[in-house]
Amino acid sequence: MRNKQIYYATSKVRSIQTAASLSSELRKKFGKRSARINKGDTVKILRGEFYGTAGKVTKILTQKNSITVDGVKREKVKGEKIDVPIHATNVIITALNDDDKWRMNKLQGNSKDSLKKIKQKEAEEREINEKTKESKTKSLSKTKKEKDVKK
Repeated sequence: MRNKQIYYATSKVRSIQTAASLSSELRKKFGKRSARINKGDTVKILRGEFYGTAGKVTKILTQKNSITVDGVKREKVKGEKIDVPIHATNVIITALNDDDKWRMNKLQGNSKDSLKKIKQKEAEEREINEKTKESKTKSLSKTKKEKDVKK
C-alpha cells in the first residue's frame, strides 16, 4: 500500500518528499531536523558512488524524488557527460540558499503575521524600485530631447 501511495502521489506531496535532513550546525541554528531541498542549496552526498562529494543543487526532479548536484557527472559511451540524479534521502543539506525570505522565515519559526509584514515590505520595495525606474527613464528621455534640440 505504501508504494502505491508514493507512486500516485500528487505534485504537492512529491515536492514535500524531496526533502533532506539538515547538517548538525543548521539543526542547532533553526531547531529543525529536515527541510525541502531548493535549487542553490549546498548538499553533501552520503550514499552511493559519489559518497562525500559536496556541491550545489542544480536541478530538482520531483517525479523521481531526486536532485542533480554540480560536479556529479557520469560519462556516456560516446563521451558525453550527463548529470547523475541522486535520491533526496541520500544527501544532507550543509548550506541553505537564502534568496527566498519566505523559506528562511518558515525555518526560523516565524508566525504568519510576521511573514505578512515581510511580504508587505517586499511589495513596498518593489513599488519604490518601479518608481525610481520610471523617473530614470523620464530623465533620460528629457536629456535625449535636449540633445536633439541642441543639434
